[in-house]
Amino acid sequence: MQNLNLTDHFLIAMPSMMDSVFSKTLTYVCEHNEQGALGLVINRPTDLTLANLFKQLGIPSADPPQEIPPVLFGGPVQLDCGFVLHHPVGKWQSTLAINQKVGLTTSLDILQAIANSEGPEQILVALGYAGWAPGQIEHELGQNAWLTVPASSSVIFDLPSEEKLPAAMKLLGIDFSNLSNEVGHA
Repeated sequence: MQNLNLTDHFLIAMPSMMDSVFSKTLTYVCEHNEQGALGLVINRPTDLTLANLFKQLGIPSADPPQEIPPVLFGGPVQLDCGFVLHHPVGKWQSTLAINQKVGLTTSLDILQAIANSEGPEQILVALGYAGWAPGQIEHELGQNAWLTVPASSSVIFDLPSEEKLPAAMKLLGIDFSNLSNEVGHA
């Protein structure tokens, strides 16, 4: 699996995934290179609303639009840090352009813009991220922990959390309920 680049792909946790942090998750890989990988779990909402997050951060805001989903659990690393996945990429203080349409921003300026209804057209806000050391994701793929598929922005931004995993499976032409918990190696 040398030279594997899963940037802008989904990682679909296999039913055999015993790690409760990642069981039944859909993770969007924001960056994958020789230093490892960084992704956001995009189907685990928290009880935290964007309005409450703004209050906690001391960001004055009007009421956020109703269509903005709740803040997500992005992964177990740096749970005290916020990550905004968004379209379009725009020009923010600290943005990783994942592709020409989607960016990942960690600076407060994007949250302030969102609070003022001046943010990107589509957003997902998450606390924490999923991270992998060099070669770790490739090893986990070899252990049948994940399925991968090129990502779809409509799955990321247009669907409620509970519909994202089945929609990603459909991109592969697979019904999640048909997957076995048994692991096999050819």
